[in-house]
Amino acid sequence: MAKTGYDTIVIGAGIAGAACAANLSAEQRVALVEAEEFAGYHTTGRSAALWEPNYGPDDVRALTRASRAFFEHPPAGFTETPLMRQRAVLVVAPPGDEALLAAAVARGVGLRPLPVAGLQSIVPALRPGYAAAAAINPDAFDIDVAALHQGFLRQHKLLGGALALRHRAGRITRVGGIWRVETSAGVVFEAPVVVNAAGAWGDLVAEQARVSPLGLIAKRRTGVIIDPAPWQVADWPMLCDVGETWYCRPEARTRLMVSPADATPDVAHDVQPDELDVAVAIDRMQKALDIQVSRVERSWAGLRTFTPDGSLAFGWDDAVPGFMWCVGQGGYGIQTSPAAGRLVADLVLGRDVGPLGEITSRISPRRPGLAA
Repeated sequence: MAKTGYDTIVIGAGIAGAACAANLSAEQRVALVEAEEFAGYHTTGRSAALWEPNYGPDDVRALTRASRAFFEHPPAGFTETPLMRQRAVLVVAPPGDEALLAAAVARGVGLRPLPVAGLQSIVPALRPGYAAAAAINPDAFDIDVAALHQGFLRQHKLLGGALALRHRAGRITRVGGIWRVETSAGVVFEAPVVVNAAGAWGDLVAEQARVSPLGLIAKRRTGVIIDPAPWQVADWPMLCDVGETWYCRPEARTRLMVSPADATPDVAHDVQPDELDVAVAIDRMQKALDIQVSRVERSWAGLRTFTPDGSLAFGWDDAVPGFMWCVGQGGYGIQTSPAAGRLVADLVLGRDVGPLGEITSRISPRRPGLAA
């Protein structure tokens, strides 16, 4: 096998790995190693992301807030198109769920109650009587996932980083303080540091390196595209129920993306949508919205990967020198990626992480409660 030497090897070129590599490449020689033919083929390429400050546990919310400035003002040359577009989030509570909504408003940032009587002026297709209470956060926005991901990859390559597609990591060993990552393409990458950003495959990569896994859980999430005609949906907010059993949002201005908000435990593979999940998505949406669906234009599924306690897992593995975790993003990897990539790079380089230091113990990969 051919050998190539680097300062850091990042395994996984989805949004997490790409953001880490882009931040590290300014100061290091970095190899970004990806098993698939295309970067972001699995979860990143199947995400319809929204920046929403009330989404996720406290550590995710901190990274989401810290990422906002990047979305508003990305570095020069990062992208030719805006990364964000304003999109309010409307949360409704069916009868019986009013207390859930009140709790969400009390804990949330920018989420304010909204009179039920005026909801049809915002979402004209909403069925009368579906919502017993509602709240809206006008300060949220759609994220252009493709532009964001490609921007990180472009930044990484312009700074001299290597992107190795179709290089599935195989045997991973550490000899004399140097990690050796053997790949399916016959190339051995060597570096003092490995960053595990392999998403649903994170525990597999750890086991290949003889590092104890974290007990990561991959969960399937389904998306469906429908034609909502005759309704004009371009300016609708994202609409979700407070119990998180379904949501929808405009897609490509004239279509609607609907999800049953499923979180079905699965294994790491090229996941496909289940027909029952597609049917459940349509059924739940139609209970709330007066939209006739004659056909599903497109459906897909992606894997969101969680730690056992639901928080992120970023940081050095205490038991194995030079092994950095960057996994467990769940459904939050896109909206947190600018700050997450910078945080992991700071940890690798031994720099002060600034205000994000308040969450580092909470997201430590060897915190109490994770698999030993």
